[in-house]
Amino acid sequence: MTVQQIISSVVESNLSGKRVIYGYNGYKIFIYPKSLRMHNGELFFIGREQSNKFLYIITEDYKNFKIGEFKGTPIPREVFGFNLKAMRVEMDHKNALLINELFPFTKPVVIGKVDSFGFGDRLGIANPAHIQALEISHMKPILAQQSIRELKRTKRTPEEVLDAAIWAVFQEGYTMGYGADADHLKTTDDIDRMAQAGFTMFTFDPSAYVINNATKMNTNELKEYFTNINNGEFNLESVMLRYANQSFRIDDETTLFPTDIEILRAFVKYGGVIKHTTQLYRYLKSKYRDVKSEVELSVDETDIPTSPFEHLFIANELKLQNVELVSLAPRFIGDFEKGIDYKGDIKEFIREYKQHVSISKIYGGYKISIHSGSDKFSIYNAIGKLKLGNVHVKTAGTSYLEALRTIAAVKPDLIKEILDFAREHYLQEKNSYHVSADLNKVPAAKDCSNAQLLELFNDDNARQVFHVTFGKVLTAQDVNSNYIFRDRIKKCLEENEELHYENLIKHFRRHLEPFKN
Repeated sequence: MTVQQIISSVVESNLSGKRVIYGYNGYKIFIYPKSLRMHNGELFFIGREQSNKFLYIITEDYKNFKIGEFKGTPIPREVFGFNLKAMRVEMDHKNALLINELFPFTKPVVIGKVDSFGFGDRLGIANPAHIQALEISHMKPILAQQSIRELKRTKRTPEEVLDAAIWAVFQEGYTMGYGADADHLKTTDDIDRMAQAGFTMFTFDPSAYVINNATKMNTNELKEYFTNINNGEFNLESVMLRYANQSFRIDDETTLFPTDIEILRAFVKYGGVIKHTTQLYRYLKSKYRDVKSEVELSVDETDIPTSPFEHLFIANELKLQNVELVSLAPRFIGDFEKGIDYKGDIKEFIREYKQHVSISKIYGGYKISIHSGSDKFSIYNAIGKLKLGNVHVKTAGTSYLEALRTIAAVKPDLIKEILDFAREHYLQEKNSYHVSADLNKVPAAKDCSNAQLLELFNDDNARQVFHVTFGKVLTAQDVNSNYIFRDRIKKCLEENEELHYENLIKHFRRHLEPFKN
């Protein structure tokens, strides 16, 4: 058999819907057809032996492997043919970097101001299904997406997050370009950590500098903050000159007439945000000037919604500081709780959303970003019908929930353990998340039949209990420092990969379909 014959047989089997398996005498390899790639006469692909994945490289018998940097284990000649040499290689960080060099489409890129979708992958095994879900969509994927908070809670490294995306892109043969989002960065140290790992999108989170109480302060109280915020050209006097007694027509239906007190409040509420964002932006663009990067600003994790004038104020002041945004996440009206649909008046949301889009068009055409975007189906349906501007949707926990849904279907005893553990730790873990689940409405495992376990993933209270306890579940260890759940979760999902992918694809197509062109 030749390398080309292997390719032909794999493609033919894939077209006929058959599982593509090569094997001999109990040695079986399932090949992912879309991963087949030639480089300098050598065949590369990803395969699976039982539940373990490897990179495989095959060449003709009389040749030496040209890619000497890859160190692997020889495969018995009977598997692919006596006239071929084959080896399997670990899918680790070192080899991910080598794959980057041989196949540049596996490197993350700058996505730009086009519709995009962020897929958080806390387990590092969901991205292939994310890519498959995108087959119905025009949206560009952000496949490597992890916040500093999530890295701490999962005990993963930025390199591990990016590696998972690289291998997924190679497995699925996805050549259309994907982004890597270093999410919710607050310091220059955060920037260094993610930039050095190879991330391309940097989401700045200056929420610590938002003065939420500004909306309730009177003039004298606001003045107490002036000296802390005044900074060179960005000072109250110049701000008042820019906005006082001015009107701002943002679309055919809306003109903003900010009052002096509104200007003062915007200055106090977001002045620190402007300063901190500018500092982070200049640091990124200066220290990593040779790296193509794009910046999102997140002001969604605040107590008070971002009014249209406050959005305009932020956008204009950052533009004056030469800060270019690819997207901005306002704090919308209503509640964007984790893992469940939107709570609020959809009509009122759409009214303000349209104004946010209009402002973004005026100040650079950046995308409006929907954070805590998991399962906000009513929002997607409304936005999708508008066909206005460009949007970025950011999800994370919903992929983890689909992983647990899969486990509930095939290994109910494991999900029962996770359920009781999550109920035990929910009250502590919920403190840093926007959730409202009532623990009393989430049954203990002993009170659930197998069918009821599956129904938990359709219940808002249970979804949030599972959602916010992911860090504890994935990092809990026994007295011997062995993971209590993590390894069993991944093993179960790897052994049931097809069902896991099926659940993810079905769920994410519900997210993506409303945005179809």
